[in-house]
Amino acid sequence: MTTLREQKIPKGDKGHHPRNRIRQRRAITVTEEQTKAALGFYLVGRHDGFVVHMNVCEENLRAVREATLKVLTGAGVDIELAESARLIASELIGNAVRACGHWAPVIVEVEQDARGIWVKVHDPNPARLPVRSGTAPDDPNAESGRGLWLLDALAPGWDVALTPVGKQVRCLLPSPEAVRVRITGESDAKASPQNESADLAS
Repeated sequence: MTTLREQKIPKGDKGHHPRNRIRQRRAITVTEEQTKAALGFYLVGRHDGFVVHMNVCEENLRAVREATLKVLTGAGVDIELAESARLIASELIGNAVRACGHWAPVIVEVEQDARGIWVKVHDPNPARLPVRSGTAPDDPNAESGRGLWLLDALAPGWDVALTPVGKQVRCLLPSPEAVRVRITGESDAKASPQNESADLAS
């Protein structure tokens, strides 16, 4: 997978970027100012995150990265998890450019649920699916495909859904709380009195 930094992306016309800090409440919010459309960039808030319709250029990528970090941390999401979400968004958008070319029309969704943070990117080319490189991720000679190793590490179980107008790559970054609940639940089940009784009976 080639990121935007590895390609020469044309700079877009200057437009409004989501720069306001979102600290009013702990729920995920996007201010009214952030919903304004710039050239090739339209961001709309949701109760659990936001969605951006945009043409990919360097400036619009920067705006998505800003919005991802500010909206998530403003809602109380752990900074490390928010940074990972921002990195995943960059990788997925870079993959869309690799599949569709510069100024590709994409839809970026970032949302939170009980399991963690979802990052989804839709592009209009269903034929160009993400393909892992046969080269090891730490090989300095690898030119592409290393971004998919990153997805595997940060969002195991990511997938691709074909749509009537393209494809959507979907990644779930599990929250620390969700992981702790799952591990605790499994540990409790193993240590339950019923299991102990069964072991003694055998």
